Amino acid sequence: MEFKELFENFQQSGSVVWIGVRPDRRVPLRELRQVQAIEDRGLEGDRHQRRGSARQVTLIQKEHLDSIAAFLGRVSIDPQLTRRNLVVRGVNLLALKGKRFKVGESVLEYSGDCHPCSRMEDNLGTGGYNAMRGLGGITAKVIKSGKIRLDDAVIVLKTV
Repeated sequence: MEFKELFENFQQSGSVVWIGVRPDRRVPLRELRQVQAIEDRGLEGDRHQRRGSARQVTLIQKEHLDSIAAFLGRVSIDPQLTRRNLVVRGVNLLALKGKRFKVGESVLEYSGDCHPCSRMEDNLGTGGYNAMRGLGGITAKVIKSGKIRLDDAVIVLKTV
């Protein structure tokens, strides 16, 4: 099988397990049950809601939150502390590179890796930055507006 074919194979869809927006810099995220994704803007109520930005939505895997917690010697960590908008489970976000994917009613497009920042030391404690290295998730652009709700599916659509 060719690599190109391998890149298109996904065993299952994922699901949304947490949603948050941050209306301004240096304020805690507001946890939500649903949010409106707005085409070429981002998530309603989030400070990164800007036309043309590559960082309109940030996503992190629930499986990676579990790893980050383990690296910090904890049972779990509050998703809010990672400063990401969506926590999903069941799909490898890095495998979405070059792809569009449906999240609830919206369509997003992978736009880059989301690396941890120095704030992770404040939010997660000593070693927080290094615990998140390689596990920080991805950024995405909103291609099609729509609602995103808890438990919505994350479905890979196509390579762009």
